[in-house]
Amino acid sequence: MQNKNLLSFIVIITIITTFVFGYMLGSTRDSVLLVGGVENQELGQPEDVDFSLFWDVWLLLEKKYPEKLGYQEMVYGAVAGMVDSLDDPYSSFFPPEEAKIFKEDVKGVFEGVGMEIGIRDDQLTVIAPLEGTPAQKAGFRSGDVIVKIDDTSTRDISIEEAVKLIRGVKGTEVILTIFRDGWAETQEIKVIRGVIKVPSLKWEEKEDNIAYIKLYHFSEEANVDFKNIAREVLDSPAEKIVLDLRNNPGGYLQVAQDITGWFLEKGEIITIEDFGDGEQKEYKASGSSRFLDYPIVILINQGSASASEIMAGALRDNRGIKLIGETSFGKGSVQEFKDLGDGSGLKVTVARWLTPNGSSISEVGLTPDIEIEMTIEDYDEGIDPQLEKAMEILKEL
Repeated sequence: MQNKNLLSFIVIITIITTFVFGYMLGSTRDSVLLVGGVENQELGQPEDVDFSLFWDVWLLLEKKYPEKLGYQEMVYGAVAGMVDSLDDPYSSFFPPEEAKIFKEDVKGVFEGVGMEIGIRDDQLTVIAPLEGTPAQKAGFRSGDVIVKIDDTSTRDISIEEAVKLIRGVKGTEVILTIFRDGWAETQEIKVIRGVIKVPSLKWEEKEDNIAYIKLYHFSEEANVDFKNIAREVLDSPAEKIVLDLRNNPGGYLQVAQDITGWFLEKGEIITIEDFGDGEQKEYKASGSSRFLDYPIVILINQGSASASEIMAGALRDNRGIKLIGETSFGKGSVQEFKDLGDGSGLKVTVARWLTPNGSSISEVGLTPDIEIEMTIEDYDEGIDPQLEKAMEILKEL
């Protein structure tokens, strides 16, 4: 049970780590975790649940099991099983060592292959290879289905199990068997694990005074990095912007909110947090609005998830900005991470994201206004028809 509940990260969850891609550390409101005491007894034991079954099994194990029991591991396993019963790939329990790794990974430096994975149509799927990582260099692409990890089939595998198998020490090798649309059969790809440090963004000046801004993820560093490049863009001859959110698996809501504020009027809604019981919370732009008057188009694909979907949806709903590319992943749920008393932790879904117009991001994703697919031939030849279309549209604005 414990093995089934190692590091997860969105069904959409990173192979490299449970880095915050797609994981929305989305709510900063205060909350209290009740552990023990009268409050826990009142709130944690529904009248229609017979909890004596747990102790019956515990006592039977004590009496019958021929080997020494690890009582704390049994508790962790029971808690992990309780969370796993939610059948929510975004909610996970972390024993102390895994919780420690999770929090370290949030910093953005870790060891692994450098891709984010998820479950799509009941198949283990690459959400996005991360920029400059072994996975990207090995040729993985968004949408690749992972059939085997070394000799282990991924049929009915959990995200946590997949993460455990693919993660590893730098310099070691993992073989992933994948299938890609357009292939006649599966292929094996060998990847040497490395230290992963993913850049948050880059920009360059294109022809016709167009600034191309590529956001890789909304990490802790992305806010400061964006402020720095924003100054450069504002000081350049650029008059229009291509905002590339392809293969951006998400990150911190606050970072996405701050960056989106550069493109919206102060007070405009960026996203709505829907708690499912009629309660909703609006997140509004409070940034500088310095790019409010710049004509913009946005690139998305099936690797665009979570915070990047929030940003794209906010700009389309508020400003009518066109989305170009492919339908996004559809990761529209909110998770909070809670530190528990003994060093363990709980990541739990608390709400769903809606665009400013009230559309759900979950599962369906964002449909582009102009749909253009990147084919295998495009990748092989280094052609980018999505970016070419974006440039064409901007030149006409």
